[in-house]
Amino acid sequence: MKDEAKEMKDEVKRMKDDLQRKSDQKEKDNQKARDEIQSLRTRVKQLESSDLTRQQDTIKQNKENEKVEENVKHLIHKTDDLENHSRRDNLRIIGLPEDHDKRKSPFIILEDIIQENCPEILEQEGKVEIERIHKSLPVFNPQWTTPRNVIAKLKNNQMKEQVLQAAKKKPFRYHGNTVRITQDLSASTLKDRKAWNMIFQKARELGLQPRIKYPSKLTIFLQGKVWSFNTTEEFQAFINKRPDLNRKFEVQPQNSRESSKGIVPGAENTKIKKKRVSAYIHLVGKGNVQVYTQSQHKLIWDMGTLASWRRMNMEGSQEFQKAE
Repeated sequence: MKDEAKEMKDEVKRMKDDLQRKSDQKEKDNQKARDEIQSLRTRVKQLESSDLTRQQDTIKQNKENEKVEENVKHLIHKTDDLENHSRRDNLRIIGLPEDHDKRKSPFIILEDIIQENCPEILEQEGKVEIERIHKSLPVFNPQWTTPRNVIAKLKNNQMKEQVLQAAKKKPFRYHGNTVRITQDLSASTLKDRKAWNMIFQKARELGLQPRIKYPSKLTIFLQGKVWSFNTTEEFQAFINKRPDLNRKFEVQPQNSRESSKGIVPGAENTKIKKKRVSAYIHLVGKGNVQVYTQSQHKLIWDMGTLASWRRMNMEGSQEFQKAE
């Protein structure tokens, strides 16, 4: 009996020792897990702090970028204004054919244009005094669809203003060709003004007395008030709030395929057809047009590409103008 009791006590002792070892090991494992969890928590807090710092840095950088962009826009505007100011004494002659009488100097050609269209200016001011005159680009590319503009600087600013006023009243002619004389402006200002072409034409048809103010602001006269718009987007937002005016500016029928494609109401939409050629175009701003072809391709063209497309697919510009 004593031996059995001793064996049982030994067995119990071994079991207690085994349990103690396992308990100690478990405690070590738990402590290790707690340490790892604490380490992970510390790392998460560090990451959160680092992420917050990055977010704050990003916000700060975005604000700095916005400030830089504003400064760049201001400098671009100021530079453009300075360039326009430097061109204030210049005339821009548009549409003078490249193959005009090359035996005559540009000085004589400009004087002939003024003599042919507004001789009273020469009678009042005398001879045209030109400081310099040149083509807008030095070399003509045969692939270009329009002749280069001619830039002329007159010594007499009063004569320049008189020529501009006369050119606004009627189109000028030179040897049977129509030429336009306008104030010379920077390329960016001309581009901004060109974006108004379609809207300007439609506003004129509607009797809204459109005007382009310096540098590229459109004004119209509506309901006894003068409204001004700096961008085509401003104008489109304006007519969207006036359904009666919106309908007048919509050339495309409302049930057309393009009206379901999200075309901006009030944009100039035109359908062009000739035999198997068909496309819808509308103004998308900055002098570009969006084109939907018969094969359902959507393209963005500038005015030069559109002009090339017209010549390839229409029998003469006169027919195309009628289609518009």
